[in-house]
Amino acid sequence: MAHMLEERGLPTTVLALVLAQVEKTRPPRAVMVPFMLGRPLGEPNDAPFQRRVLLQALRLLERTDGPVLLEHFPDDNPSWFDRPGWKPAMTLPAPVPLQGAAIWEAAFRAELAAVLSVWERFKSRFGRTTVGLAGQSPDAWPGFATAFLEGALPTVPAHDTPALALRFLADDLKALYGEAVQADGAPPSARQIDRWFWRQTVAGQLLIALREMSLTSENNALKTVGGRFFVPVPWLPG
Repeated sequence: MAHMLEERGLPTTVLALVLAQVEKTRPPRAVMVPFMLGRPLGEPNDAPFQRRVLLQALRLLERTDGPVLLEHFPDDNPSWFDRPGWKPAMTLPAPVPLQGAAIWEAAFRAELAAVLSVWERFKSRFGRTTVGLAGQSPDAWPGFATAFLEGALPTVPAHDTPALALRFLADDLKALYGEAVQADGAPPSARQIDRWFWRQTVAGQLLIALREMSLTSENNALKTVGGRFFVPVPWLPG
């Protein structure tokens, strides 16, 4: 796309997140940023930092050398650094080993109710949310997600297959908890959020259980989606 715009006389600058990719595609101008995938400007709500990224990218438009320019943004994302003394915006009971879909559903439903009230504070504070992929409201999540643990393959009108429906529910679940935990005070690091979610919530443990279930499923789509998209590699069991 960058090359096409250049051919039409429209100079462009790319914000790159994967070094091997930008070195291979060789756009006319690019700034390589050391941030999480999906966050080319750094963390949300940090306007001064985002402005620094944009200014470095825009300054490449002033240069006439080339034909290929690749700069590296000099600083890590502030969210890589833990915030001392950070505590989640809500206090949840420590998760315990659970067995059976009904027990999982009850535990998840109780925890989700507590998280939802805090999530409403996050939305009021920032006026936005990234939750909305699942195609169903959060009150339907506990019954829908835990049904898979019993071998059912439910779906929703918004998605064609059970695998996609569960994948997008998992995405919404992680987004909702990640937003709720930042409802108050200064933001923690991404690592602090992940550590809290995967080690201290029923929701995180449920996604791990759903991944394990999906890997033994006879539904190949569910096996693929569950193995790749429910749980990030650093937080896999073992």
